[in-house]
Amino acid sequence: MNEITPGDVRKWQNEMVAFRYKNGKSYFQTYKKTMHNILSAIFNHACRFYNLKSNPARQAGNMGREEKKEMLFWTTEEYKKFSEVVIDKPVSFYAFEMLYWTGMRLGELLALTMEDFDFEKNTVRINKSYQRLQGQDVITTPKTPKSNRTIKLPKFLAEEMQEYFAMLYDQTPTDRIFLVTKSFLHHEMERGCKLSGVKKIRIHDLRHSHISHLIALGFSAVAIVDRVGHESIDITYRYSHLFPSKQVAMADRLDAVNASFEDC
Repeated sequence: MNEITPGDVRKWQNEMVAFRYKNGKSYFQTYKKTMHNILSAIFNHACRFYNLKSNPARQAGNMGREEKKEMLFWTTEEYKKFSEVVIDKPVSFYAFEMLYWTGMRLGELLALTMEDFDFEKNTVRINKSYQRLQGQDVITTPKTPKSNRTIKLPKFLAEEMQEYFAMLYDQTPTDRIFLVTKSFLHHEMERGCKLSGVKKIRIHDLRHSHISHLIALGFSAVAIVDRVGHESIDITYRYSHLFPSKQVAMADRLDAVNASFEDC
């Protein structure tokens, strides 16, 4: 495995791109991207646990692309309606609280352990991600280097997580605190939407909801990326329609500058 180079990965990618079925159709772009992500996750696992020096799949670059999906959001009012109907299952309620109020990714949530939390500072550390590969639980490095971060928790959320910890038995500091699968939470998402009557969104849209909420509160892209582990340019591009336009303010300032010279 340590003999595989980025060039080898690129050769495999080219074969995947060139492949055609008998009817002339190629692999879907999403399938190629998924295959590349799985390969990259395997190398990440080897880097983390078996001293592999680098991930050749990451160096080779992505293959394929994701289909563009509509970006949906929940307002806080909608989320509150949803959370009220999933509170009957504590693991679901506390998981969704973390996702909505921190904007972390699902894989980051499912990798969390008790030792990632500091309740004196009300922070949670993100330094790993959870995946299920070939029937095995796999903990990998985060999605990007920018994903390694420490998130400040609002006081109420820190208190909620302490309540949740008190419900856990025989838990060591390094055990995962959310021992559920991604499919379980997807099912819980559907259940909560149906019971509450709020519009159906994806779990990843909770992350979009958190970011849009921060934008509405007036925080800059630079401040937001530190919290959610995005690239600054990505936040600006994907959420540009949510940031308030500065054009009017710019024009007003230019008018003021010009007027100051005319008054002389």
